[in-house]
This record gives sequence, structure tokens and C-alpha cells, in this order.
Amino acid sequence: MGFWRRLFGGGMPSRKAGYEAASSGRRLGNWQPGNEGANALLFRDADLMRSRARDLVRRNAWAFNAVDSLVSNLVGTGIKPRSTHPDAAFKERVHLLWQEWTQEADAHGVQGFYGLQALAVRAMVEGGEVLARLRDRDARDGLSVPLQIQLLEPEHLPFTLNRDLPNGNRIRAGIEFDRIGRRVAYHLYREHPGERVMGAGLFGDPVPVPASEVVHIFRPLRPGQIRGEPWLTQAMVRLHELDQYDDAELVRKKTAALVAGFIVKPSPEFAMAGEDDATPDEHGAAPVTWTPGTMQVLMPGEDVKFSEPADLGGQYGEFIKTQLRAVAVAVGTTYEQLSGDLTGTTYSSARVGLLEFRRRMEQWQRSIVIHQFCRPVWERWLDRAVLAGALDAPGYARRRREYQKARWIPQGWQWVDPTKEINSQILAIRSGISSRDDVVAAMGGDIESIDQTVQRDNERADRMGLVFDSDPRRKTRSGAAVQENQS
Repeated sequence: MGFWRRLFGGGMPSRKAGYEAASSGRRLGNWQPGNEGANALLFRDADLMRSRARDLVRRNAWAFNAVDSLVSNLVGTGIKPRSTHPDAAFKERVHLLWQEWTQEADAHGVQGFYGLQALAVRAMVEGGEVLARLRDRDARDGLSVPLQIQLLEPEHLPFTLNRDLPNGNRIRAGIEFDRIGRRVAYHLYREHPGERVMGAGLFGDPVPVPASEVVHIFRPLRPGQIRGEPWLTQAMVRLHELDQYDDAELVRKKTAALVAGFIVKPSPEFAMAGEDDATPDEHGAAPVTWTPGTMQVLMPGEDVKFSEPADLGGQYGEFIKTQLRAVAVAVGTTYEQLSGDLTGTTYSSARVGLLEFRRRMEQWQRSIVIHQFCRPVWERWLDRAVLAGALDAPGYARRRREYQKARWIPQGWQWVDPTKEINSQILAIRSGISSRDDVVAAMGGDIESIDQTVQRDNERADRMGLVFDSDPRRKTRSGAAVQENQS
């Protein structure tokens, strides 16, 4: 101890951070965040963040467009299943039955299944999560498959419900887990707690619904996270303040445009041409009612003083762009998609931005929309179709996984320059580094359906003696006739 006291003139030396990010000096001394877990943070803040996110989407055009852009790119016209069962006849029956059922899928009778996909993703992006209740129906309801889907907003699942049960299960944020952490039930309000119109809102106590009947869709950002956060979270403060700033700038411009000038009369009795016949008040002053281009008359000795707020002038547009770029990064979209501003965009820059954006969309499609929503619905639908006798699947109970295998195909991407992209795909196929199946799937199509359509087209053309440039059996890519081999 004496050595350290003599060396440093006091007690033990203070600890020096090994990383600059862990230092507590002048720059970072006031940055001391907590170390709460993901669920503790959500239990405390999620309800308020969700309310603020929805408020932004209702009144802020940029927030609404950000949500709309994510939904249209994640779902588009729908993510469609294609059975991969080896029996071609079975696959055709499955696809026909599925196509018929998609029109009946909504328990409220408003959307088809692909409309429910878009609505579920919108609710997840805006509110952080969404619940899909799988409703088994009676065979007498007349549905092609006795199953429908009811979408529920996350308010049906209370964050405040947290307790340990006598059987060893525990409820956290409305979700019941068994002793090894499996979800066994969701405790849901019968009515939306926010619906208080015309006597609604008497939602009572939450009712446990088996986890097998509920599909919970959200984007997990940390291991162990059990509820979702709104996708606008990182952009929320910036969007709110940017909206206020934009309104303030608009009001400032409108105010500046109101007054064109002031007229000072040499005496109160001196009449000015065009002067309004306004009745003065008890003090003899005429009321001030300004409209754009007002020339206000002043009494002798009167003067007007205005505040002089800072004017960004030509910097206003660049400031807005900078802020919207930050919002786009936080939300996960591109600046051009968020703002609709394509100024200065070239083919190369647009393609680079879209490639990164679409890589992110594909990740979310596979890990969230397909895995959490589409896959459970497809499996439950097949179970109900076989049990109801709507689909013949011999040995289904024993070969369930084989029957349920499917490939989900999202809507294809439309490129900035289709000619360049198609030519690159042709080269990839011809060089053997890709296949027609992969290329067609990337474009949102099904190779088997396309081949069957091409076959029917060719057979019809042959019967009618028609030859088209699009038929590679008859024409080369240059348009020349194909020479048949001479024996």
C-alpha cells in the first residue's frame, strides 16, 4: 500500500478502461445505459411505443409510406405455396383445393389468404407483432376446407399479465410457458381493449387459448425475446420532430407571405385609397385581419415589430433529405422508396441500393413471414383438409411430413433494366451456374406451371400451323429459321 500511495499520491490507482467505448471520461461520462433484458424493456415500454408508432402512421405521410413500402415488398401480391410431393396428381389436387380455399380463409370474410398475409405483415410492422388465430369450422359451414384465420392485434395479449401457476407453468406478458419453456397457451382478451365505442370495450379477463391454435408473428431481435417491438422504433423520435419542424417551416413561410407592407397615415383623418372600412375598437385602433398580400394601415405613431426566426433558405431541402435518409436506414428501406425522390438516381446506384434492400426483404420473408405464418397455416390446412375428406392422402398420419413439404414462392422482383437482367439470367443458365427452376422461382413463378403452359401453347400452335419467334424449336434468338437435321 505504501508503494502505491507514494507513486500515485493517494489510494489505489483508478481503473483505466481497456476500450474507449467503456470509458467514463468527459465524452462518455453521462452515457450510462442500463443492462435490462429484452423482455424487461418491452414489458415496460412496448405499449407506449406501439401507441406512438400507430399515431405516426395515422398522421405522418413518411411513416405511412415506410410501412406501406415494407408491406408491398415483403408480401406484394402474395407468397404462394407449391407442394413438393413426388405424386404429380396429388400436387395438382392440392393446388386446386388451396386456390379455392384462399377465397374463404378470412374469418371476417373481408380478405383472401394473400390479403391476410399483407394485413398481418402491416400489423406486425406497425405494432411490432400480430396474432393469427386458427379457427376450426364445422363441415356444415360449406367451406372447401373447414378452417379460417382470425387476425388479432397485440393489444389482445396483455403485457401486464405475469404470474407463476400452481402446475409449474409461468405466464409472461400474456404467454403461458411450461417448465421447459415451450409455449402452451396465449391468454387473450375477447375484445380489443381499445374498442370503447357503442358499449364495446368490456373485454373482461383474458381467456387461455391453446398455443396450437395461435400463430404469433414478430421479429425477434435478441435471443429469448418473446414479444415484438414496432419496426418504427429507431425512427420514431426523428419522424415526430421532423414532422413538427416541417409544419413550423410551413407556418413561417405562410406568415411571411401574409404581409406585403404597411401604410403610415400622416393623420387619422387622412383617408387612403383602398383602405378597408373596418370599424375601430374602443381605443380607436382598427382590427388586424391579414390575408396573403395584406397592406395594413397603421395609425400615426404606431409601429410593428416581428420576430426574425432563422431561415434555412436553400438548405431546407438538403436538411429534409438528410433526415429522411436517417429514417430510411432506421426503418430498413431505401431513401428513394421512403421519399419518392428519384433525383440524381442512376441505374447503377438504384441497382446497388435495391440489391441490399431485397437481400434484407428475402431474409425477413423466409425467417418471419414464411416460417412464422405461412408454414403453420399450410400444415394446419392440410391436416383439416385430410380429416374432412376434402383431400385424399393415403397414409397421411404416417407420412405427414412428406405430404406437408412445400416451397413458398414470393412475388418476383421487377428490375430497373429488365433487358440486362434477363440476359444475365440466360448466361447463368447456359453456363450451368443456375437453373431454370431457380430463375423462375426468383421471378415469382412456378417452373411446372410454366412448362405446362408452354407445352399447351406449342401444341396449339402446331395444330394451327403457327410459327412464332418465341418458339425456340422454330426460330433462333436472331430470328432465323432453325434448320432440321438431315439424316
